[in-house]
Amino acid sequence: MSQFFIPPDFKLPVAWFADATLPVVLKEYQNIEDIIISPEDRRMLRSLRRDRLVFFTNHPSQAEPLIAYHVANVMGSRFNYMATRRAFDFLFGAVGKVFQSVGAYSIIPGIPDRDSMRMTRSILARAGGKLVLFPEGEPMCGENDNLMPFQAGIIKLSFAALADALKLDAKADITVLPGFVKYVIKSERAEIERDLDQSMDVLEKSLGLEAGGRNLLRRFLMVGRVLLEQAENEYGIAVDGNPDFDYRIGRVRHRILDNVAVRLKVPSYNTEADAIQKLRHVTAVIEMVEIGYPQKDLPVITPSDLRWANRELSKAYDFIVMHRDYLISRPTPERFYEWLARFESLVLGKKPRMLGGEPSHLPRRAHLSFAPAFHLSDYYDQYQKDKNETAERLLARLLGDMQRLLEDAQNMTYTLVAPGDIGGT
Repeated sequence: MSQFFIPPDFKLPVAWFADATLPVVLKEYQNIEDIIISPEDRRMLRSLRRDRLVFFTNHPSQAEPLIAYHVANVMGSRFNYMATRRAFDFLFGAVGKVFQSVGAYSIIPGIPDRDSMRMTRSILARAGGKLVLFPEGEPMCGENDNLMPFQAGIIKLSFAALADALKLDAKADITVLPGFVKYVIKSERAEIERDLDQSMDVLEKSLGLEAGGRNLLRRFLMVGRVLLEQAENEYGIAVDGNPDFDYRIGRVRHRILDNVAVRLKVPSYNTEADAIQKLRHVTAVIEMVEIGYPQKDLPVITPSDLRWANRELSKAYDFIVMHRDYLISRPTPERFYEWLARFESLVLGKKPRMLGGEPSHLPRRAHLSFAPAFHLSDYYDQYQKDKNETAERLLARLLGDMQRLLEDAQNMTYTLVAPGDIGGT
């Protein structure tokens, strides 16, 4: 086993402590005060307590692993979790020890991490083994009402685990449970509007802007436009006459990512890839450098370049998350706060509380819903005949299930402004 792999090291006293303190951690670091699971779904979860199980859910933020931990408690079981290798070094390794003690193990993004894959197969092959997987991967999309493209490798990995289990038990199976987490602001509408108004006042003053009687949506779009223009000026991007916000912001994020790749001499960087793929690739290279991974073509990165690169990648992420039509089409409290987080990061340098910054603005509820569970064995014979086609079909089913859950969750909130009310912004 590689010295860079960190296995799970379950410790019951630590798990008991985590069980007891989970509500406090959720409230303190994620402003989540309630987790809502229907009585029917609670019964369903308890019925799966003895199954080998893969729990798939969306992953727009840093809160979902904590939510999944709560799901395990409701089920009356324990889950294992994959976590990026770098996370185990936080606070001089203290965070990693806690992660290990509750069932987490490391994966190094960007390489075929064989130790991590073997651990995954081992967990799911054993009787009653359970694993949380986030098919969107990282970095997180930052948008609770969107799903990023799923990564096909997780399906093939699950089938490999089933093959291992069948060697030990001819009747072995793996249950697949798709879920979706929807976050909803708890506060009353008047408090939400007041908080957003005050937050925008701070941003507008920092940028030398005035609200000028604009409604909340138009104020957000004005700030977004100014930040876009500032970024175009900072990175020397000429406005070529195309007024489309998403097109222009796309050029900014690609320029930032390409600049980082050039300065750091990132190997095998594809300038034609989409922004998320670029961000994943650069982030993976930086992580391998930080942990001292012995890969021949890794660049040598000075501490000052590393600090600069992380700041630039944070900006690129902020610009990746900001989609104009996403906000205009459904200006809910939650979408406004998603954009506000990006604004406060870009203008005020605020970071999430989990990364040493301030807590989010108003308390939230996390609503969990689930699609019907199904068995991987239903697809196993087909997979043996055509692995790629079956994996793609199963991935499409998983995406369809989670997309329906996402759409069903839309009625849990409301719009603060009429959709499309943008005037002349």
